Amino acid sequence: MTLDVVILAAGQGTRMRSTRPKVLHSLAGKPMVRHVIDTAATLDAEKLHVVIGHGGDQLRQALGDSPVSFAVQAEQKGTGHAVAQALDALGPDKVLVLYGDVPLIRRETLAALLDSVSERQMALLTVTLDDPSGYGRILRNDDGQAVAIVEHKDASESERAIQECNTGIMAMTTSQLRRWLPQLSADNAQGEYYLTDVIALAAAEGVDIATAQPSSPVEVEGVNNRAQMARLERAHQQAIAEQLMAEGVALADPARLDVRGSLRCGHDVEIDVGCVFEGEVELGEGVRIGPYCVIRDSHIGAESVIESHSVLEGAVAAGHNRIGPFARLRPGSRLAVGAKVGNFVETKNVEVGEGSKINHLSYVGDASLGRGVNVGAGTITCNYDGANKHRTEIGDDAFIGSNSALVAPVSVGKGATVGAGSTISKDIADGALAVSRARQISKPGWPRPTKTS
Repeated sequence: MTLDVVILAAGQGTRMRSTRPKVLHSLAGKPMVRHVIDTAATLDAEKLHVVIGHGGDQLRQALGDSPVSFAVQAEQKGTGHAVAQALDALGPDKVLVLYGDVPLIRRETLAALLDSVSERQMALLTVTLDDPSGYGRILRNDDGQAVAIVEHKDASESERAIQECNTGIMAMTTSQLRRWLPQLSADNAQGEYYLTDVIALAAAEGVDIATAQPSSPVEVEGVNNRAQMARLERAHQQAIAEQLMAEGVALADPARLDVRGSLRCGHDVEIDVGCVFEGEVELGEGVRIGPYCVIRDSHIGAESVIESHSVLEGAVAAGHNRIGPFARLRPGSRLAVGAKVGNFVETKNVEVGEGSKINHLSYVGDASLGRGVNVGAGTITCNYDGANKHRTEIGDDAFIGSNSALVAPVSVGKGATVGAGSTISKDIADGALAVSRARQISKPGWPRPTKTS
């Protein structure tokens, strides 16, 4: 049977105090609605329909590369009205309704819910809460079967004592949905068409309502304000931390880790506090990450050490590397085995050969360093002429003295030496010494200027 997924994402989210649509606020580096789309996509759905309204143009732009179609809810008349906007585009078999501001729902929970759907049975996800305030309550008959949902604002005192709550997530056949949606009424405290009223319509028709619950209430928790957003972020990060530790990663403090993408780790990886991983990051066996590092879209080879407060983006370290502290490796930085990039060094679009060192206070960009190169403190490759970038080539075993400027395009030969404080604008032959500095002048007994009164 085919499956259509309808994701409701038309709400304004006024309590977020933002001009951005609520579902585009990021959780773990990705808009909430993308979490829902990505989870729904794992169910092999035929089509994913996103119902948009407030900020619709922003949603179309943000989700332009996603495999979704859009339905527009021009007026906010409730969840039933929202689903109705996608009704004509639905396939003939099953329909699953999800919410763009409920980002942590799990595939396993949804798959189990869908297994309960047939022409004689729909499925509803419920959750039991210690404090059910604000949630719709599940009403059951004497046989324990769910027969209706009453919204909190419409509930009686006894109904508000019920702790089993509606999550809004439900599944049914398309034919069931087509029968029930036109029967919804806005005769309630909110004056809206509640999708939840299909439960009573199903019961009246003799269709069973199968219920299921998530493994944890956090799966179905929605976001309405910044505090809830922060709470879900930490819950999500805690789950990631627990998974990493189960795989053998040593975390100095699981509560101080942020993974905003994918983090793959080999054996015996150690991660200190306050680290942020974004995009696709891979850490090889025995890698140690010092505190407060940010690593984005990078591969760090085995037995490497990233010292504290380093920032890596689009970098590749082959292994046995030492980086930082306070290093910045920009996109295109590639370190061969045993290469070192030290404190307050910035690299970009550079290849650092095996065993080479850039240890202190340098900028090396658009350059290739051979094996065994030593770059002294304060060295700069002058790669930009105001219009174009140029490369610097440094051969094996070259020695670059401190406070040197290499004006690209320029080549330093194998085994060559650059004297400290030199500005190099011409190629240096293999094994040669190049020194370019002003002649030192000394004046004995020179009177130092003094302040005049």
